[in-house]
Amino acid sequence: MASFPSSDIIVIGAGIVGCAVAYELARRGASVQIVDDRPAGMGATQASAGMLAPYTEAKDRHSAFLDLAVRSLGLYDDFVARVVATTNMQVGYRRTGTLEVATTNERMAALRQMAGRLSTRGVAHGVLDAQSARAEEPRVSNDVVGALFIESHGFVNAGELTRGLVAAARNHGARVIEGGRVRKISRRGGDLLVETPRGSLSGNAVVLAAGSWSAQVEIDGMARPPIRPVRGQLLHLAWHGPTLHRVIWGERCYLVPWEDGTLLVGATMEEAGFEEQTTVAGVRELLDGACELVPQTRAARFLSARSGLRPATPDGMPIVGASRVMPTLMYATGHFRNGVLLAPVTAQLVADAMLEDCVDPALDVFGPQRFQGL
Repeated sequence: MASFPSSDIIVIGAGIVGCAVAYELARRGASVQIVDDRPAGMGATQASAGMLAPYTEAKDRHSAFLDLAVRSLGLYDDFVARVVATTNMQVGYRRTGTLEVATTNERMAALRQMAGRLSTRGVAHGVLDAQSARAEEPRVSNDVVGALFIESHGFVNAGELTRGLVAAARNHGARVIEGGRVRKISRRGGDLLVETPRGSLSGNAVVLAAGSWSAQVEIDGMARPPIRPVRGQLLHLAWHGPTLHRVIWGERCYLVPWEDGTLLVGATMEEAGFEEQTTVAGVRELLDGACELVPQTRAARFLSARSGLRPATPDGMPIVGASRVMPTLMYATGHFRNGVLLAPVTAQLVADAMLEDCVDPALDVFGPQRFQGL
């Protein structure tokens, strides 16, 4: 079996979370290798709309999750700016807010309740009636009875950001190894050995950031993380005429307008195991939802359908932190549908713990210790 040069830290997984972690570690001076069986960003990341909307995403989640998501959003401006400055690569990034619309009075009442919670946190927002909602976005359906506008929200081109993170990590000396899915992590003396079909890698420490495949990696003497794949399908459409001003969030789907005039429509949530293909049912569900939300979508040109497997945990929160059983193994996985949003804060938490010996209090909630055998 072949052997690669040793490294301080081996990052398993080249999705946006793994690439963000690798970049932050390398930026701070660590010797890093990233290993994946696919090119960077070609797993769940390529089927992500890049939503940066913590107050919408976390409305039915643990309060600690909302705190973490808001903290990560606060890092995004500098995070993107550093990547662009390091690489001179383009990263589509907009913070023009989200407009969550309601087509029933019951739904509007829920949005008003949400607005009340935003007020207690001092979050800039607006509760709009039907006329004001259509003034903000003239293309929304006449069935809309009102909306909630959240100013700080936005979106990022997840593919461009991931490619930028890889380039930035390489600029800081990181090495990317493609073409071999990690099979096993084991101890070898004071180091960890990572086994792939192409050979073995050794390092002082390992970051497991393999998304839905994290539970398929055998870890010597340990339980596997309780992560399952949840399929998400996403559509890419060519928009006709003036684009939407911002992200529109409806009850059945959301719409993300890109600067090139195209539109993303997402996203399904399906318990389909490791089946990554797109389906007629999934595409139809999204198209129906989009046309219901913005009738002009019927005139759009269909470009593509994508599918990705989101890594879900039993409690719906990511697993970030060092293993109790194997302290040089760090988890950065289980981000479900929020890997893009949480990438900056995950990278910061991991790098602080591994390089600065600074364990953030957030890891008391999100660490692997909440699951037996990790």
